[in-house]
Parts: sequence; structure tokens; C-alpha cells
Amino acid sequence: MEHFKTKLLSKNGIAIMSLAQEFLLLDVGDRIKTVAQYSDAFNLGRGTIQLGLKFLQDEGAIRLESRGHLGTYIVSIDYKNLWLLADIGTIIGVMPLPYTKRYEGLATGLYKSFENADIPFSLAFMRGASKRIEALKQGRYSFAVMSKLAATLETRNQDIEVAYEFPQYSYVGNHVVILRDQNEDRIKPGMKVGIDPDSIDQFLLTCYECDNLNVDYVETSYSQILNRIKNKEIDAAVWSGDELREKNIEYTVAPLRNSKARAIGKDDTTAVIVTSKENVFIREVLSKFSRMDQVVVLQQKVMQGEVLPTY
Repeated sequence: MEHFKTKLLSKNGIAIMSLAQEFLLLDVGDRIKTVAQYSDAFNLGRGTIQLGLKFLQDEGAIRLESRGHLGTYIVSIDYKNLWLLADIGTIIGVMPLPYTKRYEGLATGLYKSFENADIPFSLAFMRGASKRIEALKQGRYSFAVMSKLAATLETRNQDIEVAYEFPQYSYVGNHVVILRDQNEDRIKPGMKVGIDPDSIDQFLLTCYECDNLNVDYVETSYSQILNRIKNKEIDAAVWSGDELREKNIEYTVAPLRNSKARAIGKDDTTAVIVTSKENVFIREVLSKFSRMDQVVVLQQKVMQGEVLPTY
């Protein structure tokens, strides 16, 4: 396939890449647009479009059949070949650090989904939904994984939108309050409470749980909360129940008590995939090639120890 690289750098290469991206989203049996329509859509001459169609067929990426006045139809597609010719590269997703089996399962499911579709894919890991959203806006990643709660708050800025919503408990099992003093059973006025501004979920849940309580907020990284409780720098914090269970962390644990904190439990535990609103192509690729239903199946198998994490 290396010999086509030089052609992609020419004027005809624009037609080849544009047509390849177009056909990636089609299926065998679909009728393609006319040469004139592609010419208008890509702002290229008809001759250039015709050469691009011929090149794709010569490379074996597609096979077309003219049916007279009915139009031209696709009779075979090689998606892997088309992906190379489209010169898209690797789809890169970003999600939370895989420090729980639930996250490991989600990462494994996503990785396998793209692998089965034969699409180049890799995952990056980044702490804090706000940081993942910022990196997505900067174009560093194709999509980001976060809770529905975080996505709902961030999609108000019109720059990103939800491309897919997983079932409840696909993100976390639940959140709880951890307390330094074993004699306490809730957050009380005067306590020093750890809060992470970069974690939208933890930040909002903490604010709700401490509503109308005169507490002293201590800004800290989520990953440092346990150490700061151990060192008696903070008295309490909202924490992931998954991590407490899996790592057998022995702290006094209490349920969330504030009604507003409990009310957002569904959105807080649901994972979603968000994309840039301008990146329509990635959303269409996700819809066509990724089997999100199988992602959840694999996540459950990893959590149950039936499948080893792979990502």
C-alpha cells in the first residue's frame, strides 16, 4: 500500500481521501452519489472525482456496479483498505485511570470493540473529567469517556455532545462518604472536607453533601484524599465505593445523606462517550463500527474475573 502515499500528496489525493471517508460510512448495496454531486460536495473537478473512484477500485477498496438510470451501487467494500486510503490514522479515546475493575472492564470492552472492527485504536488515561474535556476540545483525542453527570454539565457550552450512553453502573457502582474518625457517621459542621475541583462528579457530590454545613473545604487531588485522611489533614471526603471494596480500604464509611446528592446517583454512575460537536465523522464511525452493547458484556466479564483486562 505504500505506493499510494505519494498520490495522496497530490491534488488527486484530496479526492481519494474524501471519497474513502465517504465510503467508510456506506455498506454493500448502497447507491453512491453521482460524480457531479461529489464534485460539488468536495469542490473538485469531475475528472478528479472520476480518477479518485478509479483509484479506489484499482486498489481493491471498493467495487462498483453501474445500473444505468438506477445509479451506481457498491458491490464490495474492504473497510481496512478504505481506512488506510482515507488517511485517518488512529482513533484515540481518553478515559479515567483504570484503578477499578469497572474501569478496566470498560477499557477492555472499548479496545476489543475497535479491534474486532479492524480499526486502529488506542486509549489514553487522564484523571479528572474537566481535564479530559479540555483535551478533547484541543483536538488531542477523538472522544472522551466520563459520567453522564459530568457530560450533562459540560455539554451546555455547546462544544461537545454525547455520542453514546451506556447503562447505569457502567461508570461507578456508587459513591460514599469516608470519615477519619470511626465514631462519626456523617459529615458535620467544622470538619475539613477534601474536594477535587478537577473531578466534576466528586466536586458536585461533595458540595451537595455539605450543603448548609459550615465545613472547611480542602482542595486536593482525588488520588491524594486517602493519604490526607491518614495524615489527619482532612476529616472526610466523597469517595468511590468500587475502590474501597476492591482494595479492602479500612475507613469508616457512610452513605450519602443529602437528597440532592442521592438524586444524581443515576447520572453519576452512568458512563457516556462524548465527542467534539464539530467532529461528525467520528460520531458516525462510532455508530457504524463499534459494538457498544458488547462493550458492556465484556465489562461485566472483567468485573467477574471471567476475562483478563486487555487495553
